[in-house]
Amino acid sequence: MRMLWVSGVLSAALLAGCVGTPSLDGSMGAPTFEALQGMCGTSPVDYGADAQSVYSTFYDAYVAERRGGLSRERFCAFQTAIAERYRTYRANPGPEAQSAWASFFLDQRAQALSWRAAVDPTLRAG
Repeated sequence: MRMLWVSGVLSAALLAGCVGTPSLDGSMGAPTFEALQGMCGTSPVDYGADAQSVYSTFYDAYVAERRGGLSRERFCAFQTAIAERYRTYRANPGPEAQSAWASFFLDQRAQALSWRAAVDPTLRAG
């Protein structure tokens, strides 16, 4: 039951953050998911069912980086931390690991939105 609740909360929160985010293939002139991951010189990670949510998070951080609100080093460290945590979750995908991943990822999503909001006035409009 808890796993369903965590999945539902994660899905609802991430869906709310997806408004205005391009698709994985880089629609709306945005870089593709693979291109965003490649900006840091690392191999792309297969995030499976979480790919769109992770892309939305990376995209928000990318907007902050492009507009000077985030250094490239911090952007890459952010991506690396998410990739490492995801690999840990996938190595042992039980309910506790899923809950830990969801909690961690929601925090990262909030951080990326905060960085973007600091440099993107469209996210601050009332």
